[in-house]
Amino acid sequence: MRLRNWIGDVLLSLPALQLLHDHGHTLQLVGKPWAAELLRGQGWAVHTQPQASLRARVAQLRRLKHEAAQADPAFTRRDNALVFPYSFSSALEMRLAGLRAVGVRHEARGWLLARSEPFSQRVHIVEDFWELACRFLHLPPQTAPPSALPFRIAPAGASEARDALAAAGLAPGYIVLCPFAGGKAERQEKVWPHFVELARRLQAQGHTLVVGPGTATEEQSAQAQFTGLAHCLRLPLSSFAAVLQQARFVIANDTGQAHLAAAVGTPLLSVMGPTKPEKWGPWGPGVHIIKRHPEWPALEPVLERAQALLQQPSPQRSLVLL
Repeated sequence: MRLRNWIGDVLLSLPALQLLHDHGHTLQLVGKPWAAELLRGQGWAVHTQPQASLRARVAQLRRLKHEAAQADPAFTRRDNALVFPYSFSSALEMRLAGLRAVGVRHEARGWLLARSEPFSQRVHIVEDFWELACRFLHLPPQTAPPSALPFRIAPAGASEARDALAAAGLAPGYIVLCPFAGGKAERQEKVWPHFVELARRLQAQGHTLVVGPGTATEEQSAQAQFTGLAHCLRLPLSSFAAVLQQARFVIANDTGQAHLAAAVGTPLLSVMGPTKPEKWGPWGPGVHIIKRHPEWPALEPVLERAQALLQQPSPQRSLVLL
């Protein structure tokens, strides 16, 4: 199974992956270098896709095909691969490896797939992934995906988080800020520009703040920008998931860490700019989205929304368009 290339996308595919697992499939997942760490608690085999060349990627898939056929002689006689990305290259690699892949019809790649499925007409990408898994299993896609992502924190990640929190002198109940975001949406940056001032205002109200994680460069930037305002933690994804789980609240850009907060069930305020929340927003019962486009939301509406949600014992999913 070829995973998608972004943390949030992989998390949003979890209901589909779990459905396949629950129907008796042994999952061999292929993805980016961080995918194994992210999914450490799920118990599935996760293989890092070689980045060097097409030849190396195809060789990896051929090896996995051979191993699967050794364990299951019927493997090569049925549809045996699923492609979550929509790219031509992901289908080509499966075809060159001799796998019978199922995927969405896109970029004229239908002839490379054993079964080329039309785009789903559902609203959210979680539902799209779910429907693709149903089609792979030859199930009628009449049931809805679960309302929460079936994400599990690895025990080792929870232990690492406890150690990091203890070293920083942090007790559960802090607020986590996720001011970083990779990539673009609609060719525009996804970084809300008011996080530092938000941190100042929240700290003045007596809240303990945590910032993280980001790349090494972003970590240096955070340490400079948030010095005296927040604790900056840099941890592996499965450990940071446990940090998020212990938080009282999370405020985040449109980023993988926002999806991770939703996955562990922590109340989340996601500040969105160009991204379409109805399609790509975090998935979970405690998710709240505030959006204004083509401009970003100002500081005050976000602060007021956060304060209102902090007073609610068990907030329900909401979307505010400014």
